[in-house]
Amino acid sequence: MGVRDVETNIAKVPTPRSRSNSEPEDGDIVENGQITQKYGRTKRGLSGRHVQLMAIGGSIGSGFEGQIHGELKLTFTPAGLFVGIGSSLSKAGPLSVVLAYLIYPSLFIWPCSMCVAEMATYLPIRGSVYEFATRFVDPAFGFMLGWSYFYASSMLYCAEISAATTVLEYWNAPVNPAVWVALILAVCLFLNIFAVKWYGESEFIFSCTKLLLIIGLCLLTFITMVGGNPRHDAYGFRYWTKGNAMHEYYTTGPTGRFLGFWSVILYAAFSVSGPDMIALGAGEIKNPRRNIPRVARMVFFRILGFYVFGVLGVGIICSSRDPRLLGAINDGSVGSAASPWVIGITNLGISGLAGFVNVAILLSGWSCGNAYLYTASRTLYSLALDGQAPRFYLKCTKAGNPIYCVLTVSLIGCITFLVSDSSAATVFGWFVDLATCGFVVCYLVMQVVWVGFFRALKAQGVSRDSLPWKAPLMPYAAYVGIGFGWVVLLFIGFDVFAPFDVQGFITAYFGIAFAVLVFVLWKVVKKTSFVKPSEADLVSGKAEVDAECSVWEVEGRDMPTSAIGRFWQKIWWSIVISIVVVGLIAVAAWFFSPKGENQAYVSASAHVLLYDVDGTSSVWRSTIILSAASCWLMWAITFLAQLHPLITPERKDLRPDFNQGPAAGNSFM
Repeated sequence: MGVRDVETNIAKVPTPRSRSNSEPEDGDIVENGQITQKYGRTKRGLSGRHVQLMAIGGSIGSGFEGQIHGELKLTFTPAGLFVGIGSSLSKAGPLSVVLAYLIYPSLFIWPCSMCVAEMATYLPIRGSVYEFATRFVDPAFGFMLGWSYFYASSMLYCAEISAATTVLEYWNAPVNPAVWVALILAVCLFLNIFAVKWYGESEFIFSCTKLLLIIGLCLLTFITMVGGNPRHDAYGFRYWTKGNAMHEYYTTGPTGRFLGFWSVILYAAFSVSGPDMIALGAGEIKNPRRNIPRVARMVFFRILGFYVFGVLGVGIICSSRDPRLLGAINDGSVGSAASPWVIGITNLGISGLAGFVNVAILLSGWSCGNAYLYTASRTLYSLALDGQAPRFYLKCTKAGNPIYCVLTVSLIGCITFLVSDSSAATVFGWFVDLATCGFVVCYLVMQVVWVGFFRALKAQGVSRDSLPWKAPLMPYAAYVGIGFGWVVLLFIGFDVFAPFDVQGFITAYFGIAFAVLVFVLWKVVKKTSFVKPSEADLVSGKAEVDAECSVWEVEGRDMPTSAIGRFWQKIWWSIVISIVVVGLIAVAAWFFSPKGENQAYVSASAHVLLYDVDGTSSVWRSTIILSAASCWLMWAITFLAQLHPLITPERKDLRPDFNQGPAAGNSFM
């Protein structure tokens, strides 16, 4: 379905939410020229490639080793696809893991992405999905969604910082952990304090590095499974046989295997994200009606592809019953010591990779912390726009950065210093555990908001065909997503009932109770009412967005027509930096590995690429392996090359500065 910049004729409906030009108070909605002049506002500095890689890379890394509920184990481990997946692999088996990562994104993440993208393409305004909840459902609904997401993202920001600090223990450096916490907090603050485009570039580089690592590990898995390893062992799917494909969990028989699969669904719910980045970036992305739909379509398939290929590869290369894997999980080992990738590769006689993977794990945790700082700060800014947070949070720098929001979340991150104390760390762990199901609640609510948007369109006689972009399979996909989300939430703590675990029950279901409590609190205090579909505000802010997008559409006619030109003009240097980062990691891993291991690894790898087990040259072996390597390389290049439709080359900016708001006496409304 193409993207169209069209005028949708909708009569403005008087609502109690209409903007005023008077000085606002807390609880008032603030979005007009005078307020913009006083506080400033965010600017559109993110390109499509930024948001796409933010959504993909931000979801690769958020994983916590240990139990989600039940007995608390304070072992926060970033890089869920590199390390945390080992717990699910040992519990459920490789086939269950692959099926779970196929089903959860398909039935829940994809519908949510489509819902958010359709609304954000129609009205890519600051405040985005929280504003939509207030407009289309109930102001209390927007309050609940915003504060639930803010709490969850703030706590996980702290958790990722703690996790990255924990990974540094791998090198046994005689440094107080508080020093590492301060360093990571400072770098995240530095990357978020300036113009948003620099945050976007940093996440683009972080994400490219992680994706290159995943591609490399998957390629290594394929080569080694057909015999390309120092032991010349063509092990194939050996670890999937003899009943090891699906494990029993909690009970025996088919029910036990299903519960093992369901436990991975719950882990996927805590580790796979994406729609929130689309929603939060809507007010800061360039040419939103062109970029948001493309980002939404591609993000799902990239997340699905990288995660499914990743979990498939880890299930092939490492046995789910490997004693070292089980021991690392039970002992709470940190970093690559608990990585099923490293364990599987080491079992094949390939050494010297642990340090490389550990640095990548550190970058993954750091990157996710950086992303959570961005999402939490933009959520707080959105709440202030709707009068649901103190109005001083509206203050933005000249570069369009909500400075007080960023500083507030950074101060919350200082809670991470408590981890150095065992008793405080336990309390901190409780707070993080209580936030884990918050994202499932938020994604479910986002789809409910789309239903409110859909009902408003019907009630006001607006056809979805007239929208700038129409999501496919709607409204049925939204209904499936809502139903599946409710099932996940209701059975998120299925293993705390027999025997009944009070702490596990509270941890598992606190997110639902918190959302309901916040909703009721705002509804009672502010005496809000559900918005009637016929009175929902579909027009505020639309005229300004229409004007912006029409200018971008005209400018787009002068863009270079060469895909290669657009591709290299914008991202060649980011790709080069990503490759350099990977190279530096490889050099560091080489340098710090035990003497002799690297030379043995290189010589063994070269040998198996060119020779059979008996030492004779094998043309067919070389052909198969080199063909596979070429396919993977072309796939990686295709992935990066497909970013080119999202890129708007840097040119002299001749358009009006819409970021400064409408000129005096020249309102778009």
